[in-house]
Amino acid sequence: MTKCIRIGTRNSELALWQAHLVQKSLIDLGYQTEIIELSSTGDEVLDIPLHQIGSMGVFTKTLDVAMLRGQIDIAVHSLKDVPTQLPETIVQAAVLKRAAVNDVVVFKGTKKELISEGATIATGSLRRTAQWLHKYPSHKLTDLRGNVNTRLQKLKDNPWNGAIFAKAGLERINLLPENHLVLDWMIPAPAQGAILITALDSKHEILEACANLHHEETALCVGIERDFMKTLEGGCTAPIGGYAEIEDNTVIFKGLLSAIDGKDQKGIFRSVSIKEAKSLGADCAKEILADGGAELMQEIKKVIKK
Repeated sequence: MTKCIRIGTRNSELALWQAHLVQKSLIDLGYQTEIIELSSTGDEVLDIPLHQIGSMGVFTKTLDVAMLRGQIDIAVHSLKDVPTQLPETIVQAAVLKRAAVNDVVVFKGTKKELISEGATIATGSLRRTAQWLHKYPSHKLTDLRGNVNTRLQKLKDNPWNGAIFAKAGLERINLLPENHLVLDWMIPAPAQGAILITALDSKHEILEACANLHHEETALCVGIERDFMKTLEGGCTAPIGGYAEIEDNTVIFKGLLSAIDGKDQKGIFRSVSIKEAKSLGADCAKEILADGGAELMQEIKKVIKK
């Protein structure tokens, strides 16, 4: 293949890190590449909470349009930001090996102050808000938007006790500070820590090139998590957590649907053999919906629409 592969990406530092990772992998395989930077609505509109601006595809639509117009050949995304339904003619070209999945809280002051009554924690995620309030109901949660660098600066500039981030994002651009705690009790967003490459279904040479970067174990696990979210009918910002991992040919999954205030939670834990894992995410979601989750989801949607 002599054609240069045009790699579309958002222009944040983290997104560019991910694009350069893909670029290096393709160059190592002998392909010519070019990175094309684009800005998304999610990056530009920072004064409105994500759930109020219609979060489905808010970080991905710009790249989708550029691909459909022929401006780029592939797009590189944080998979947790990608809607479960891709646009027509755009397909998954590869899922890269997953990095750290946990959330972390970056804090100021002492650990004691961080968890003290009335502390203020910043996050733009309803999932993180719900799970934090479930554990610390006396805390105040405040909205936090922007790329990783912007959010870290806002934490420094405001009288907050801490802010929640994805560990993988901070680690990838070497910004994980010493004053952080890994939130191993918080169930991550479906597909957190994973990178997705998309391409047009008609570009067979492009798909063949990207297939070399695909990590099947990661793809299986994030597929289960995203099926869980899709079956619950939750968007990318809904308070849904899901995490699947493989141990000794067994897939272990834990999922959570939470009220935004954290008071009501519907959780599930299941383990099955890899051979039986295809419908695991959807089956777990159906169990939660049958156990009061359908009513809880309706209440969540009412709040999100306000």
